[in-house]
Amino acid sequence: MKPQPPPKIALLACSVFEREIALLTRDARHIVETRFFEIGLHDQPDVLRATLQKELDEVDVRNNIEAVVLAYGLCGRGTAGLRAARHKLVIPRAHDCIAVFMGSKETYAEHQRRCPTCFYYTPGWNRARRVPGPDKLEALKIELAKKFEADDVEFLLETEREQWAQHNTATYIDLGTDDAENEADYTRRCAEWLGWKFERIHGDAALFRDLLWGNWDDARFQIVEPGMQLGQSADEKILRAEPVTPN
Repeated sequence: MKPQPPPKIALLACSVFEREIALLTRDARHIVETRFFEIGLHDQPDVLRATLQKELDEVDVRNNIEAVVLAYGLCGRGTAGLRAARHKLVIPRAHDCIAVFMGSKETYAEHQRRCPTCFYYTPGWNRARRVPGPDKLEALKIELAKKFEADDVEFLLETEREQWAQHNTATYIDLGTDDAENEADYTRRCAEWLGWKFERIHGDAALFRDLLWGNWDDARFQIVEPGMQLGQSADEKILRAEPVTPN
């Protein structure tokens, strides 16, 4: 029997996944449109939700797709409440992107159990300079100086350093992107500057690949049919489909 072609999709993705998506979607003619969004939207879940819903409504008018795929997790509830209109939504069952890099929420949970003091580094997070290290501290200092007096800036920087002190290992997740070596070196330098241990682990692209290529099973993916919205589940499923909440 001839295998079925993957469904035609529109992809809405966090830019943290940009290199990995490029790696996993070579010759992917079924992806009709891809839109990337700034990593910084994670800092404001309500803004993330509003931004994604606006973009979702725009791609949803297409007549040449079968689904809209979200390369996100629950992300601080930033995706909870997203509504499906004409086409179904598909999103991995994950609290955040690290589960996607690791291949499953179970693998992520097991690694966290073994290393609760690990902080995770990936190419995308490194490029955005949103990981502990000298570049993040300098960028934060410049940003805070625009808003606060010098004493307040130093206090806020010290608060940031205290948060970093809860960790002692920089864990770099490698999915084989073309920048993997450079970003592993960057993570190692950050670890040395922080006085942390450095760990390099190989991620698992299976979950991500299946998300992008339409191999959607209920155990790993939440599908939201038209007329429903994405909600948070209190159990191990993380996500659920629920009736649309009136505005």
